[in-house]
Amino acid sequence: MSIPLSLSGKVALVSGGSRGIGAATVRMFAKAGAKVAFNYRSAVAQANALADECGPNSCYAVQCNLDNPETGRALVAEAVKRFGRIDILVANHGVWPPDDVAIEKMTEEQWRSTLSINLDGVFGLVKHAVAQMKAQPRNGAAGHIVLISSTSGQRGEAFHSDYSATKGALISFTKSLAAELAKADIYVNCVAPGWVDTDMSAGTLADPKRGELIRRTIPLGRAGKPEEIAAPVLFLCTEHAAFITGEIFNVNGGAVLVG
Repeated sequence: MSIPLSLSGKVALVSGGSRGIGAATVRMFAKAGAKVAFNYRSAVAQANALADECGPNSCYAVQCNLDNPETGRALVAEAVKRFGRIDILVANHGVWPPDDVAIEKMTEEQWRSTLSINLDGVFGLVKHAVAQMKAQPRNGAAGHIVLISSTSGQRGEAFHSDYSATKGALISFTKSLAAELAKADIYVNCVAPGWVDTDMSAGTLADPKRGELIRRTIPLGRAGKPEEIAAPVLFLCTEHAAFITGEIFNVNGGAVLVG
């Protein structure tokens, strides 16, 4: 007997949904029966193609640059305007500056830019999504929130201290929110991928030396696929995860064990 991972009747908001992990999550949520709003910053063609693929009744793309808390308010409002409510928030957007930068050479501009997108933008989304979840009529659980962190947020990453700082903060944010929102029946979890074959990491993984070194640090010997991250995100938003909150779900081929 099959046990479906259904999101029938739910509305989800996925940030950074036009490519990579975000796009895989949008597709998987739509196939599970959810209506999905997602934002994109500049990938217009990919966003429109994804919305067309999933269908206008199930999917809605919003151009929005989540680089400060206030933009989260606008995105939440746009999703609610289109689909009437928000049951699920997946905060997936983020930047990983690809060049190695020593801390004494890192500019304040790079530091602030990474934090504004990876942390301030997530704060704004969570703040306004939680307010919406608490105010709207119940549809099963009051809400599910999944923050996308990284193994870098757990073990650090030399020469990428800005990125690691933000992803580590999301792990602490998850734990704080899970304790705070449990009585409101809002579940908060975190998925922490390792190396995943996406546009953001393609150049590094394709480099003969760096790519081979990375693969040697992963017990399963390869980078993950976006769908392999989206599937645990989906699980955490279903009734089958009804006793899970505050969890950091590692999806990294075992890399966090040997880092």
